[in-house]
Amino acid sequence: MHNKTIIDKLAWIELKDKSILSTKSYGKEKYYIPGGKRETGETDEQALVREIWEELNVIIDGKTLHYIGTFEAQAHGHEEGIIVKMTCYSGEYSGELKASSEIEEMKWLNYSDKDKVSEVDKIIFDSLHQNNLLD
Repeated sequence: MHNKTIIDKLAWIELKDKSILSTKSYGKEKYYIPGGKRETGETDEQALVREIWEELNVIIDGKTLHYIGTFEAQAHGHEEGIIVKMTCYSGEYSGELKASSEIEEMKWLNYSDKDKVSEVDKIIFDSLHQNNLLD
């Protein structure tokens, strides 16, 4: 039996007026929900705080993190059978959002923008839309 290769990632769900904060990295055509991978020994909270600081220059208040769900899908741009597992949290932040590091652009996307995001993010968009959080 072929083992699934899982890319284990974290995502920060930030919603405003029923739209979701998304980012696009240099050289990529798809938007992604901000976040990234844990480094060795990091908790979800530590990894998310670090990644969001690197990408968007804001500080997430770890005490306000709220688990939203875990979603799995075929990894965008990877061979068949490589799965992204996305563990999603919302959380309050301080500072002013601005694209930094490898992020070229940040944008508030709506449900109608679903074709612009990766497979796993489409599943997240569906879930948020079903829960009336994303228009």
